Amino acid sequence: MLESLITSKTRLRILVKFFINVANNGYLRGLAEELNESTNSIRKELNNLLEAGYLEKESIQNKVIYKANTKHPLFSVLQKIVRQHIGLDTIVENILERVGRIERVIIVGDYAKGIDSGTIEVVLVGSDLNADYVEQLVSKIEKEIRRKVLFRITDADDAQGLIIYEAS
Repeated sequence: MLESLITSKTRLRILVKFFINVANNGYLRGLAEELNESTNSIRKELNNLLEAGYLEKESIQNKVIYKANTKHPLFSVLQKIVRQHIGLDTIVENILERVGRIERVIIVGDYAKGIDSGTIEVVLVGSDLNADYVEQLVSKIEKEIRRKVLFRITDADDAQGLIIYEAS
């Protein structure tokens, strides 16, 4: 869906990197290696996004570090669009229906780092969670979001990653 609106695959991958998790940042060479792209194509897209105000940069030692501009008026909209593009909203909606008392849903692994690898690792934290229902949901969610999903169920709240749902 988002691919038809943003035709540059490099730009889309950079948006995923920075807007899926505000803690993510990167520098030119590191992004080129991570995304397996040339430094020129990364530089071009970083400059376009910087000029539009979606990214901000900061010089640390000899590196220019880029990150999402959380003060941009469209930041939350872009973050929501990126998360919908990845399918995180679909995962949360399906899980909350009948799984049990979920305390947190946490994304770990590549997607927590902003890497669109094709496999989303999800940790479900809660008590009395219906593991059979989660197992049944996997194929439905994977078909809907066109990515592989791996679930881990735990009652221990020790997972580190991107919290996409927290019970209030």
